[in-house]
Amino acid sequence: MRANSLALRLFIWATGWTVIILIVTGIALSTLYRHAVERAFDRRLDVYLRTLVADVASPEEGNDKFPQSIGEPLFELPLSGWYWQVTRLDSKKPEVHSSRSLWDSGLPRLPPGNGGESEARQGYAQGPEDQELRIVERNIDLGDDGRYLIAVAGDASEIDEETRSFDRAIGATFALLAVALLLTTALQVRFGLSPLNRISASLAAIRSGRAERLEGQFPDEIAPLARETNALIEANREIVERARTHVGNLAHALKTPISVLVNEASTRAHDPFAEKVLEQTDIMRDQVARQLERARLAARPTVVATLIDVPPVVTALARTMEKLHRARDIAIAVDVPEHARFRGEQQDLEEMVGNLVDNACKWAQSRVAIEVVADRPAGEDQKISVGQAERTEKPRVRIIVDDDGPGLSPAERAKVAMRGQRLDESKPGSGLGLSIVVELANLYGGKLTLGTAPIGGLRTELALPAG
Repeated sequence: MRANSLALRLFIWATGWTVIILIVTGIALSTLYRHAVERAFDRRLDVYLRTLVADVASPEEGNDKFPQSIGEPLFELPLSGWYWQVTRLDSKKPEVHSSRSLWDSGLPRLPPGNGGESEARQGYAQGPEDQELRIVERNIDLGDDGRYLIAVAGDASEIDEETRSFDRAIGATFALLAVALLLTTALQVRFGLSPLNRISASLAAIRSGRAERLEGQFPDEIAPLARETNALIEANREIVERARTHVGNLAHALKTPISVLVNEASTRAHDPFAEKVLEQTDIMRDQVARQLERARLAARPTVVATLIDVPPVVTALARTMEKLHRARDIAIAVDVPEHARFRGEQQDLEEMVGNLVDNACKWAQSRVAIEVVADRPAGEDQKISVGQAERTEKPRVRIIVDDDGPGLSPAERAKVAMRGQRLDESKPGSGLGLSIVVELANLYGGKLTLGTAPIGGLRTELALPAG
């Protein structure tokens, strides 16, 4: 899911930048093309302007300085958008001569530019019939022959149409380019992040117990991550195994001296000192059992869980407990589906179920029932809302142990799960059984619930993560 979220973010990021780059590039190209079209249009106008300047400066005989045509039919069509105009500036009343296309109108003058008066000026202005014109004008001084302002104008709609045609072409081209780039980006993101998706799926398989390490070939950029992850898993397993070994060695080292003390004290009946030794050794046994159990449980969260089939474990424990309690003729009924699996360590499952069944057999009159229910919410995991929060419901396996004994009141149920609590000293045990079950279940994210069994006694329901 995280890899897919990263892929989506990368795709959105790439899409945004692709669109921005294409838009900026399109605007820049459109602007450059319009300037190029304007320069080409100005060169065309400048040719007409030079022709007029030449005719005014060197008129043909009898032409009275002002030509009637410069070889372009558009200058002859009324209001065609193509005009020329020659204005004499040094006379008291300006003399204006223009092309036939201007009819009775005149050309507006451009504002003075930064260059000298003899330099050509270009710009846009509003012409007859509200036409937008591109005008090129120039002042010439012929000395005694006079000073003139010569202007040539062309219809600027040709520039706009040419630019719009280019914009449409480049817009369609960039749209196709954007689609191609986005498809390429999507493919690159999808296939480029596929190794991360494989690692995510492999880690989920390791966590669920379906695999023990990351397998397969990975790209050079991802291979170091896979190697370090496998090394971390192996180091974790080694640390846990060493901790278990040390706990076991310590247990044997402490239990033997305590057993010697108990045996020696037991041979001296009615001796106050021996009774005191027996009392303290019982306390020592409970404390040693408690501390060793805490040390063993502390190692559990670091273990990568495996999948354990529940039916053989429960069936074997039921047969063992029947033999241990044969003198009381306790019948143990087992109902467990074949597909039930526990996500954790087998010895932990054996200890939890063994404590529950052993406790039920101690208090039962004649019957103990073990039922296993494999729950699986809709989908692999299911998110449900609780108030304002949201939590993920994982698959569960529930192990229910009922007995037909005296049962417990609600107050006794709250008390009996506490470490070392024994409600009846006539029954053997240290009082650690149910508290150990609670601690182990909590480490796996499970829980132990006490209630009333349908057959009259105590019901213990153990909910654990399922495979």
